[in-house]
Amino acid sequence: MTIRKWFYLFWTTLVVGVVVGTLTGLTMQLTDQEAVLSGKSISHTLIVSLLVSATFSVLSQMGFFAYLIVRYIFMGMMPKKWIWDYLQIILIVIVLIDLVYLRYTSAEGEVSFVPYLWLPLFITVVSFVVAWFKVRWTNPSAWIPTLFFMIVVTALEALPAIREDDAASTIFMIIPLLACNAWQILILQKVLQTSKEPQ
Repeated sequence: MTIRKWFYLFWTTLVVGVVVGTLTGLTMQLTDQEAVLSGKSISHTLIVSLLVSATFSVLSQMGFFAYLIVRYIFMGMMPKKWIWDYLQIILIVIVLIDLVYLRYTSAEGEVSFVPYLWLPLFITVVSFVVAWFKVRWTNPSAWIPTLFFMIVVTALEALPAIREDDAASTIFMIIPLLACNAWQILILQKVLQTSKEPQ
């Protein structure tokens, strides 16, 4: 990847993150009665959302390049590609279980199990949609790597918000991260001009 291509990927991902994150922040403030009653102005929310979303975008890009490096190393180490695919599937299942079980067991008091299903379900649905487009635009071998990146890497990137177990923080972080990660994985073949090669 050349510097020019990297700059294109960086700035477009930054724009996606800022736009989606800012819209998410503004929507949450307008629909949250406590935020309205607290007297926070729209301009304050706009500035904070814009800055935080830019940070999420950079975090997403760090995760993306870390994933590409790890994938390159493991693909070189594995004698067969199917071993790496099975390993990714196992990690996807572990992460989805952890997103429900670990958050549920760390909750204080007796709470329902159902609310803890929404986050992994939402991430999975978005990931399947992104993987479907990726496969359609490239080839079937991109299915598992795309799911792995969208589920596992996004969950790792969103760990600070997930640990807080606060719905507002989690939504505000997860949505921009998913948007940035989806943009990067879908645009990669166009940036590298290798639309028919597995990503």
